Amino acid sequence: MKYALVTGGSRGIGRACCVKLAGTGHKVIINFRTNQQEAEKTLEIIRGNGGEGEIMKFDISKPEEVEKALSAWIQQHEGDYISVLVNNAGIRKDALVMWMKDDEWLDVINTNLNSFLYVSRLLIKDMLLNKFGRIINVVSLSGLKGLPGQANYSAAKAGVIGATKAIAQEVAKKKVTVNAVAPGFIRTDMTRDMDENQLKAMIPMGRFGNPEEVAGIVGFLASEEASYITGAVINVNGGLYT
Repeated sequence: MKYALVTGGSRGIGRACCVKLAGTGHKVIINFRTNQQEAEKTLEIIRGNGGEGEIMKFDISKPEEVEKALSAWIQQHEGDYISVLVNNAGIRKDALVMWMKDDEWLDVINTNLNSFLYVSRLLIKDMLLNKFGRIINVVSLSGLKGLPGQANYSAAKAGVIGATKAIAQEVAKKKVTVNAVAPGFIRTDMTRDMDENQLKAMIPMGRFGNPEEVAGIVGFLASEEASYITGAVINVNGGLYT
């Protein structure tokens, strides 16, 4: 059995990634923090399509929760390992920097950047021992271009991009790849408060993307076909920023 963990797998891009990976033969571990109902809905979709999965609750921003949950899974699955990790979960707390509060900065950095370390370092060891692994980080247009009102989010996602490129070089000889996917404006809960009509005028394709269009790239990067791609950042943004 091939196992894949998707953080923030209950909705949006995370759900689409779970469904995609289940469709390619992975048993998907659907991480969630609070919304168990939506996580179970993701699992229901996977099973309805003939796939397999399970849900796993932990807060990616709390290292003790991450270690407890993943260590328990590892102990219960002797001989197996999680070969695909999709670091997807994240939050936004937008504000102009002159009005940004300490907690708005720190919460976004911890949830979007520090969590990358908390989860990845626990799973990468078994990937190295088994000489196969895929770490795929869902970053953002904001981490490449920078967006006003998102200094915290841009800093966090840019940090993940830098870490992606560094760690890719550390583990490449063991056939473990580390890549990032940078969505632009994708129609999810996270972009619900944005003015789509105004923003899509900036996008050459003239529309927001769909979560499945991001998941398609994630599925490819998780496959054997992507074995010579590492340290890459792949944009999925309708031509907005390339």
